[in-house]
Amino acid sequence: MKRRGTFALMLAALMLVISACGTKTETSSPASGAQADAAAAKTTQLTWWHSMSGAGEKAINQLASDFNASHPEIQVKAIYQGKYDESLNKLKASMGSDSGPDLIQVYEIGSKFMIDSGMITPVQQFIDKDKFDLSQLEPNIIRYYTIDGKLNAMPFNTSNPILYYNKDMFKAAGLDPENPPKTYEEFEQTAKALSKDGKPGASMAIYGWFMEQFFANQNADYVNNGNGRSAAATESMLNSEAGVKTLTWWKKMIDEKTLSNLGRNTDDTTAAFTAQQIGMTLDSTAGLRKIVEGSGGKFELGTGFLPRPADAKEGGVVVGGASLYIMNNKSEAQQQAAWEFIKYLATPEVQANWSVATGYFPITTAAYDQQVFKDNMTKYPQFQTAVDQLHASADSTATSGAVMGVFPEARQIVEGAIETVLNGQGAPQEALDAAAQQITEKINQYNGTVKK
Repeated sequence: MKRRGTFALMLAALMLVISACGTKTETSSPASGAQADAAAAKTTQLTWWHSMSGAGEKAINQLASDFNASHPEIQVKAIYQGKYDESLNKLKASMGSDSGPDLIQVYEIGSKFMIDSGMITPVQQFIDKDKFDLSQLEPNIIRYYTIDGKLNAMPFNTSNPILYYNKDMFKAAGLDPENPPKTYEEFEQTAKALSKDGKPGASMAIYGWFMEQFFANQNADYVNNGNGRSAAATESMLNSEAGVKTLTWWKKMIDEKTLSNLGRNTDDTTAAFTAQQIGMTLDSTAGLRKIVEGSGGKFELGTGFLPRPADAKEGGVVVGGASLYIMNNKSEAQQQAAWEFIKYLATPEVQANWSVATGYFPITTAAYDQQVFKDNMTKYPQFQTAVDQLHASADSTATSGAVMGVFPEARQIVEGAIETVLNGQGAPQEALDAAAQQITEKINQYNGTVKK
């Protein structure tokens, strides 16, 4: 999952959506072709807001085109609305009107807001009505989006973070290229071994998502009340032992000059890694193809599980990415059509092709049996690490992921706290205490706005 980065662009996009929306085509006069108008009137038009650019947008447009060709009674128009934050802000601006989408892709940390907004029809309603078999979907992905016993959105693009390392640099440093570090302690020693001539051997971006993953990998909840799943979260657990241990480890490597601080942008650490300026980094599985291609011909790429403290006996990763929500201010026909499109996206063939085109996990387990997926795994064997890590994750509230309505803001606060410590402007405990207090205050302010 990559990070998400003016008014004129927003207005233009919104006007495009407004012009694209509409439930039916108006019939013209009998003299202008009544049969064509009657056929158009029976076609349900769907507007799908998404946040995929580059190869992702190309793949999404292909999905919509293929669906439209096989479902003439439903026509989907996919419209890019900017990065996740931008798209969600545009959705908020559309509240109270019918100018918004029929279907929207929202990143995982927007889940609580979408549920509390009152703007959605939970997909569980369609699942129950159709007796749709959820057992065909990846259970560790479904767990994230299942809140209060129901699935509110259908998972779409899913990723998790893994360790990337340069096998050639491992060999040169006398390390086993087939045995990447599995613990904080091993990672620290490996980074030290890779460091040479005063240049750090590893780096990882200051990314709040990584901190969330480090908590889950210690089987530690990020917020109280069962990670916000047994009841609405009221307190951040950022300053607990899991957080302090992680940031202390991170800061120690910075001080020892075995880990470099390249800032918040994961693209910067990826660029340093593919340029062989560092021999080890963390990044999303969604970036695997880019990293494989970036390393191609220069060095042999290895992948491993996200490291955890040696004394953490269980845990796992939390899925990142986004899911699809059906908006409830549209007609029943449009909502049903949106569900038909969602079911199409969940089919093994479509999921296999989507995974191959983008690097995201297939949400449907049968997609692994598709030949196109098998061929891709042969071409990119490093992706097996991501699959194995997902399947090895414990079933717990920690690995199910935290739920809070201010997650985007919380992530920024966490990144600020990490920066403070790495820059030598505060100790891990005090920085995380201050950040946890800020997040807790924001959580409770948000909770006060939610209708009971």
